[in-house]
This record gives sequence, C-alpha cells and structure tokens, in this order.
Amino acid sequence: MASMTGSTERAARPTRVTLVLALVTVAAVLLGVVVVRLLADAGFGRPAASQIGPGTTASPGGAGARLRPVDGGADYYAGFSPSLPADPEFFPIGVWLESVTDPVDTATDAAAGINTYVELTETSNIDLVRAAGMHAITSPTSGPHDTETAGWFISDEVDMWAGPGYDAWTGNYPGQGDICQPPTGSCGYTVQQQTVDRLPTDDRLRLANYGKGVAFWQDDAAAARFVNDYADIVSIDTYWFTDGAICGHSEGGKFFDPDQMVTVDGVQRLPAELCHRAANYGRTVDRVRELIEPRGSVPVWNFIEVGRPFAEEHYPSITPEDVTAAVWSSLIHGARGIVYFNHSFSGPCQTQHALREACYAAERAAVTAVNERVTRLAPVLNAPYADGVATVSAGVDLATKWHDGHFYLIAGSAGSSVAEATFQLPCVGDARVEVLDEGRTLSADDGTFTDSFIDGNAVHIYRIDGGSSCGAY
Repeated sequence: MASMTGSTERAARPTRVTLVLALVTVAAVLLGVVVVRLLADAGFGRPAASQIGPGTTASPGGAGARLRPVDGGADYYAGFSPSLPADPEFFPIGVWLESVTDPVDTATDAAAGINTYVELTETSNIDLVRAAGMHAITSPTSGPHDTETAGWFISDEVDMWAGPGYDAWTGNYPGQGDICQPPTGSCGYTVQQQTVDRLPTDDRLRLANYGKGVAFWQDDAAAARFVNDYADIVSIDTYWFTDGAICGHSEGGKFFDPDQMVTVDGVQRLPAELCHRAANYGRTVDRVRELIEPRGSVPVWNFIEVGRPFAEEHYPSITPEDVTAAVWSSLIHGARGIVYFNHSFSGPCQTQHALREACYAAERAAVTAVNERVTRLAPVLNAPYADGVATVSAGVDLATKWHDGHFYLIAGSAGSSVAEATFQLPCVGDARVEVLDEGRTLSADDGTFTDSFIDGNAVHIYRIDGGSSCGAY
C-alpha cells in the first residue's frame, strides 16, 4: 500500500505542476498585454522616425496638449461687416499710409503680397482698392466706401503726442499748435473718444496704432486704457533695427535687466547687440498682448519698417534679412497681422513708397518672399496654439501650433547664434520632423531633436509627422 500510495502521489505531481505552469503562463500573457498597452500609450512600439512617411498625421491618443485659440478667436473678423475675410487662408498683411491713384499701384502692392491698406492718403482712389480685391482700414475722408473698407482707422501714436489723460483737446495734431488744454496737459483719451464718436455708426471694426507711450513710457494702467477702451484691433510700432533712441534705458531698456545696460557718453543704454535685433519685435507684441483685458480677446498687429523711418542719418539701417526675421518674431509672439512702414526719411533713397522703389528692390524681394510664406501658412497661423507640447533650450523663441493632424513649431533666434538648440516633445514620442521650405528632414527620437540657428535672424518652421497627438484629438 505504501508503494502504491507513493506511486499515486508521483503520478499526481505532474498534473499539479502543469496546472501551476498554465496559470503562470496565462498571467504572463495578460500582464504582457497590459504592459504593451501601457508602452503604446507612452509612445513605445510606434514606428521609428526613420519609418514614418512624409505627411503622416499624428496618432490619436496620449495627453498633454492644451489647445488655445489665436487672439480674438479664429473667426474674429466675422463679427464685423463689411470686414476682413474670416477665411483661415487669409492673414492680414498691410502697408501704412500708401497712395492708390492708379491700377499699377494696387498691382505692384499685391504682387509683393500686400492685401490690406492701413490708412490711405487723401489723394487715394478707394474704387481702385475695391477693383483689385484688396482691403482698407482707413479714415472716412477717403470715401465713398463700400465692401473694400473693412474698418476705420482711429489714430496713429496718440499715446506719444497727446499722452494718457482726459484734458481738453484743441483739435490740433502735431505741428499745428497746442494739442491739449492746458498746453502742458495730457488729452490722449479725449482724442481717442472724440475721434471714435465721429466715425460712421456701422458694423465695421476700428483699429488704433500706438507707439512708445504704450510700449515703454506709460505704466500698465495708463497704457491698458489706450489698448482696451477704443479699438477692435490694436497695432504697435517700435522700430528696433533702425531707431537709435530705442536703446535708451527709458525705452527699450525697460524690457531688459538693468545690469545689461552699458554707459555711453554718460547715458545708460542697451548695447547694440541686445537692442538692434529681431527678437525684440516679439517683445513688443508681448507687451501689448499682456495689456489686453481679458487676455487674448483682441488681435494685436505689429509694424515692421522696410526703409529708414527716422531723419537721423547716423541711425542704423534695416537689411532684408532683418525685415524677414522681425516678421517671424512678431508672429511667433502672437501677432495676428503685419503692417509695413513704407516711408524712408533719410539715406540716399528718401520716399513714401519704399516697396515700390527700385532702390529698395532687395527689401521688396525679402518682403515678397516672407509674405508668400506667411500667406501659404495662414491656416497654421490662424490655427490654435498647442500649449504644453514642446519646449526648446535657451536662445530660441518658440510657438507650437496644431493644424490638420500635425504639430507645427515656429522657431526663431532669441538673440545671437545657437549652435545646437534642443527641442523636446515628450508626449509625441518618435516622429519625423519636416523642416519646411529647407529641403531637410530631422528625426525626433523619443520626442527630442536638435537644430542650429546660425545668427540672430535665423528662423525654422517644423512640421511634425507621425507620433502621438498628445490628446489634441
């Protein structure tokens, strides 16, 4: 009996062992499925960047993206009538105080990518603007107006020549005598309100342009009143590349730490390498956008000079490369429109039509090229920002957009050259990076890739192919 029992126990053991092994195998399989799913959710197991085809959209899933609309919302202009197109393919590209007296004028401007006139001379023929299919935001005096007039222009730089205040306005403009009453007073708010009250009572938008008062001279409360109380679009002009005075401690120096100042002829000012650079155009846009209440509710446009906007011959000049970089810095920082200051008051080619003059052919070529690119990328520029997706190492400014199944990274030098900038998109994982208009492709391995920015004007635009959508859809 003992031997029989032992034989039975020996026969039973393999059965129990087999059962345990089977249970362990099943558990391992189930655990493996869970692990695979977790790894997939984390980005593992997707095709390597080298295996992702051009134009591949991001895979749904993941988390991290917070979509934020452009200022005013993508359909902001649809709230006015007549208005600028609310079509996502349209991006406002304007020119300041031009004259339109012949069909050649609109043809020349349109060929450079201009689609909007911001203020027109009194000699201009508004019918020619309409016939060309272009738009105008101008004073009521250049009428009669029809669908081409998308809005009314209120004033230019009243923050500088009238100051922040409610004193009486004499009706004079700079060069015509005392502006405020008393003469030492400030009446900029009065000027704005009285000008708005005289505009036609219709559904067109209103645009006001400001300058150094809002940008530098006034405290937040005073500047915010200008920005918030009168206009549906706010634009700003600070000419960092060509203004010698802007480097002073009471102007552009306010955007920098005091220890970055240098002393020149007993005056504290920014060194040229910090002052005369493209990234500062974005700083100006930031300044105005931070004043808007509520934040993001009103579009901000930025002015870019194309000639020499000051009479001082010793002031610096702007180069074609400077113009291009200033445009992109403005856009990276949220500008929803670009306006070119087309007047040149010093140097060998003084004109009020710089983009039409042969002596500014190089600047016109740069403006034409950047306008073509901006227009082509208008759906991306009008698309939501994707916050929380991408970061970049020091020395580069970055805006991240989400459009049509792709993240787009618009990146520009924040100052000087950067030999190797590192971009990180941890929620994206492995992806293909198309460097638009450069004929280059990079790989984002585990969401990381690097690129160089050769100087302070360097700009790269990246489309991310494949990877995770980070929850954008």
